[in-house]
Amino acid sequence: MNPLTPIGQQGLSAYVARPEGGAGPLLLVLQEIFGVNQNIRDLCDAFAQDGYVALAPDLFWRQQPGVMLDPAAPGAMQQALAYLDRFDDAEAMQDITACVDHARAQLGCTGPAAAVGYCLGGRLALRALFDTELACAVAYYGVGLEALVTRALPPDKSALLHVAQQDGFCPPQAQAVIREHARGPLKACFYPGCDHAFARKGSPHHEANSARLADDRTINFLVPRVGPVYDLEALWEQHLDYEFTTRDADRTMATMVAQPYVNHIPTMTGGVGHADLRRFYAEYFIGANPADTAQVTVSRTQGARQIVDEVIFSFTHDRRMEWLLPGVEPTGRKVRFGLVGIVRFRGQKICHEHIYWDQATVLAQIGLLPTDGLPVVGAEGADKITDNGIASNGLIASW
Repeated sequence: MNPLTPIGQQGLSAYVARPEGGAGPLLLVLQEIFGVNQNIRDLCDAFAQDGYVALAPDLFWRQQPGVMLDPAAPGAMQQALAYLDRFDDAEAMQDITACVDHARAQLGCTGPAAAVGYCLGGRLALRALFDTELACAVAYYGVGLEALVTRALPPDKSALLHVAQQDGFCPPQAQAVIREHARGPLKACFYPGCDHAFARKGSPHHEANSARLADDRTINFLVPRVGPVYDLEALWEQHLDYEFTTRDADRTMATMVAQPYVNHIPTMTGGVGHADLRRFYAEYFIGANPADTAQVTVSRTQGARQIVDEVIFSFTHDRRMEWLLPGVEPTGRKVRFGLVGIVRFRGQKICHEHIYWDQATVLAQIGLLPTDGLPVVGAEGADKITDNGIASNGLIASW
């Protein structure tokens, strides 16, 4: 089955992914030289989860309709380069305009539109700011950017460039030009040790940490410019209510994406995927916390798709708490410690949580870790989060 949708009458087609609810800002996803392959379609699906109508035009349709090459397949690079030899950037601008018109007329897209492009698509995304109505663009390891960045962007338009510092298709001389002109509405992020296609899963150059960082930067760039904007704080508060007050595992899971994960870093508890995480919530977390469990939110930082909470967490250890103290029998002691939660959203759902705390201070307070002779503090560490009257440097003998 052809996954592409016809656009207009001339032969142009595109892969279209729509968010839950169907409507959202238009985001064009511009292909690498391998066409609208599985990687590009997966990217569209992910952007749709973030709330965009993601549309990937088949930009090689004049050379060969429906190009969907696997970069790892024998001969794929030679085929792709042959299509590229007959490719015309100006014609691609016409295709981008046709896709925008189609999205406005047929897909309910209103407001400003954006593009994110990869390799060839990165160059086209940046050029489209000059030649089409697109309001902003993101380029991943774009080729030929040095010929475009010297031009001042049109008024009220902006671009974000992800540059791999080991990219042979963007050599040091080209990177120097990009650095020189990256100011104001043109921002460039450089990724040390990364090569071309570092964000493509399956690429021999894939670098997961840099890819995640680039993804966060992309969303943080797009949301203020084209949307969509969600009330993430309200969703997070609802999630916390289901965890600690209502204590309902299914309602808690309903606030999350289909396959979320939670990682309690110090104890490596939580779960990856719906089945494991629901079991964890139902059997080891929700309902397993002491009745006097309390959280005081000290600070909250909110980004486009992320919330960071700084919390003072307290309870009386009157039952087993496998998520925090696996295998430890109740001690009856009171515990208070600082905790930081980093919560990532995808669209209007929680995607994952990274939860950090100092396990040493917890163990010290229940009597499993002596503090004499060790650089460890107890509940006073939590008190100092909000009370600067508590003296600093008490563990430094020479202070």
